[in-house]
Amino acid sequence: MKTPANSAAALLSPYSLGPLTLRNRVVMAPLTRSRADAQTLAPRALNAEYYAQRAGAGLIISEGSQVSQQGQGYAWTPGIYSEAQIAGWRQVTDAVHALGGTIFIQLWHVGRISHPELQPDGALPVAPSAIRPEGQAFTNDGFKPMVEPRALETSEIPGIVEQFRQAARNARAAGFDGAEIHSANGYLLEQFLRSHTNRRSDAWGGSLENRTRLLLEVVAAVGSVFGLERTGVRLSPATTVNDIGPGEPELAAYVLKALDASGVGFVHMVEGVTGGARTVEGFDFRALRKLFPRTWIANNGYDGALGAEAVASGHAELVAFGKPWISNPDLVERLATGLPLAQPDKATLYGGDAHGYTDYPRATPAAIA
Repeated sequence: MKTPANSAAALLSPYSLGPLTLRNRVVMAPLTRSRADAQTLAPRALNAEYYAQRAGAGLIISEGSQVSQQGQGYAWTPGIYSEAQIAGWRQVTDAVHALGGTIFIQLWHVGRISHPELQPDGALPVAPSAIRPEGQAFTNDGFKPMVEPRALETSEIPGIVEQFRQAARNARAAGFDGAEIHSANGYLLEQFLRSHTNRRSDAWGGSLENRTRLLLEVVAAVGSVFGLERTGVRLSPATTVNDIGPGEPELAAYVLKALDASGVGFVHMVEGVTGGARTVEGFDFRALRKLFPRTWIANNGYDGALGAEAVASGHAELVAFGKPWISNPDLVERLATGLPLAQPDKATLYGGDAHGYTDYPRATPAAIA
C-alpha cells in the first residue's frame, strides 16, 4: 500500500470520542438521499448496503432522520418514530458494526421547511413564529411552494422536546452508538435560535437565553438517553440557507458557551455558509472554536490537506466530509493515498434506486498498491 499522503496523515490517527475509539478522524457528514421506503419511511436493505460501503469512516453520522411525522420536510426521508423504522435502522447499524464502524444518528425536525402534504392529516408545518419561508418544498409529487407555518403554542413546546427524547430511545434500540441533534441549516431548532424566524414574546423567544432554551432542553433529553459524551449538536451560525436570515455572531458565541456548560460531547460546526463560502463577515471560526474546548467536528469545504491542517493545528479533532462520500465509498483510502476523488452524479442525489447510490466503485487494488 502507498505511504499515506502527507497532506492527509493527521486525519488517519485514531481518536477517543467519550468511551468510543474512532479508527480515524474522517467523519461522514449527514447526507439526505431520499431513499427510504416510500410507505413506511423506514431504511431498507439498500440503505444498509450504502452505509456499510462507507464503514471505513472514523464516524458515520446518518442522514437526518425525522423525530416524528411532523418533523418531515422532504419526500422519502427516513424517520425514527415507528417500529418499522427502528427495524430498518437496525439493518443499517448491524451492517456498519459488522465492519468495525461507528455510527450516530442525526435527529431532525424541519419545522417550517415542509409542506402540508408531508404533515399528519395535511396540517400546517410548525415553527416558532408564523413566518413563511421563501423556497419550495420537495414533496412526493415534486416541488411546491412552502406555506406559512403555524406558530407553536407555548404548551406544545415540551412535546417537541419529548419527540427528540423518544427518538433517541428508538435510535438506541436500533443500535446507534450515539446521536447528533440537528440545530443547523434553517430547521426547527435553528429557527428558534435566529431572530429572523423567532418573534416570540414568551419564554422561548426574545433574549439569547430564551431563544437557546429549546436547544438546551433537547440536548438534556437526548443526553439522558445516550449520555452526553455520545451526544452532539450540529450548528451553522453563519449560514443563510432555508431563508433563516443573516448570521448573528453574538448568538453564535452565546450558544457555544451554553453548549460547553451543558456538557454535550461535541459540536459539528458548519464553518461558513452551508455548501458555500467559508469566509463570512463577522465570524471568526478559529475564535469561536475556543469557546467549546471539547470535540469540534469541522465541516464545509474541507479537502484532505485543509482537514489535516485543522487537526494538526488543534483547530478540530475531527473533520466532516459530505458530498465526497457520495461518490467515494472508500474516501479514507483515497485521502490516505492521494488518489483523485470521483465526482457525484447530480441527477441521482435525491430519490431513486441503487444507481448513483451503491454503484460507485472503489479504487482498484492496483491504484492503491
